[in-house]
Amino acid sequence: MTSLPIITLENSESPEGNVAVRRLPRWLKRPLPQAGMAFTSDVISDLKLETVCESAKCPNRTECWSTKTATFMIGGNVCTRPCGFCSVPKGKTEALEIDEPERVAEAAARLGLRYVVITSVTRDDLPDGGAEHWYQTVLAVRAKTGAQIEVLTPDFKGNRAAVTRVIESRPDVFNHNTETVPRLYHRVRRNADYQRTLDLLKQVKDEAPEMPTKSGLMLGLGETHEELFDVLSDLRGVGCDMLTLGQYLQPGPEHLPVERYLPPEEFDELGEMARKLGFSMVASGPFVRSSYHAGEMASQLTE
Repeated sequence: MTSLPIITLENSESPEGNVAVRRLPRWLKRPLPQAGMAFTSDVISDLKLETVCESAKCPNRTECWSTKTATFMIGGNVCTRPCGFCSVPKGKTEALEIDEPERVAEAAARLGLRYVVITSVTRDDLPDGGAEHWYQTVLAVRAKTGAQIEVLTPDFKGNRAAVTRVIESRPDVFNHNTETVPRLYHRVRRNADYQRTLDLLKQVKDEAPEMPTKSGLMLGLGETHEELFDVLSDLRGVGCDMLTLGQYLQPGPEHLPVERYLPPEEFDELGEMARKLGFSMVASGPFVRSSYHAGEMASQLTE
């Protein structure tokens, strides 16, 4: 792989000499809100649902919501894991809402979704990590809409029975993110385990060989190309079919800083490396996220 330029953070200073603004590279600019966002917002608000688009401060929310697309986040809006990269609130969770599966299904129907992505907070406080709630949500959405469904799950603390229960709902794509390289897990993905992630993806393939599996990583947290290559090789080793690579963006000052901004051409090179390793579908770019254009990605897998 050729050596590409390292893009670091640029700071501007106030008249007093204090750092005031962190400038983003030109390729990380996003448009202002567009017409059409209000409809999606109204549906989400009316049905009292959570979306990862809002909770994780996704930079693609303007684009996606303008086209009546959203990624539903079930299990509440409070996570039991203190991940250093994530803006989803952490703390004491509340009881699961029994009618949430039906409300998610209703939202998918109102938005006219033919491909639905569902994710959740991590619920380590529940014996099954929320797996039964996952199962009921997938079934409700399918019954209401007939849409294809992609699940983006937590690791369920390695509970194999919980993973099996989600598999039994027969999602069209089973996604579980790796997020970063093993060396950085203690900072980036605290209370998670790299081998546990690989084991989960392998379990899905072992129990449902025909079910496409998917994983994603954020780049710019201090990983090296060599470490990334090793992770992608490990993912292929457990049969992972689909891959997303995107730029990490710091949600707020209390979160991990960006160590490096990768230019678009480097994402292109990394995507090509992943394809050579055997991934069936790869999305690699600064604004790529796990569920960004997920339906289009899945449709290409079956063409």
